[in-house]
Amino acid sequence: MTEKFEILEFPHLEDDRGTLTPFEFENLPFAPERVYFVTAKNGAVRGGHAHFVEEEIFVAARGSISLLVNDGSGDQRIFLDAPNRAVWVKKNAWHELHDFSDDAVVVAISSTKYFPGEKNYQTDKKVFLEK
Repeated sequence: MTEKFEILEFPHLEDDRGTLTPFEFENLPFAPERVYFVTAKNGAVRGGHAHFVEEEIFVAARGSISLLVNDGSGDQRIFLDAPNRAVWVKKNAWHELHDFSDDAVVVAISSTKYFPGEKNYQTDKKVFLEK
């Protein structure tokens, strides 16, 4: 495991009615400020940046995705296809969401309110890797 991202596991309860995966905020690695949902059109890549301030947890709530993460030591791909498995992407880690299944819905839990712009984003991977 790396210090800039890690895999998280959450409880997953199942019975004859379906499933339930609770995310209790006091058990998350940061106090959430925002939750948003991500989908992608066929073949699209989402993300493609590193955050200077923000941390995020990504969960494939439905379907599957491939998450590419780079903490400066090389690209690593993590496959997400279950709502009780997540990736915590910390500050200064490049991340891209790939290979969305047709039904994929990603839940993103963020440590900040929406914070666009150059004070929070590095959008050039070459510049990111030079640091």
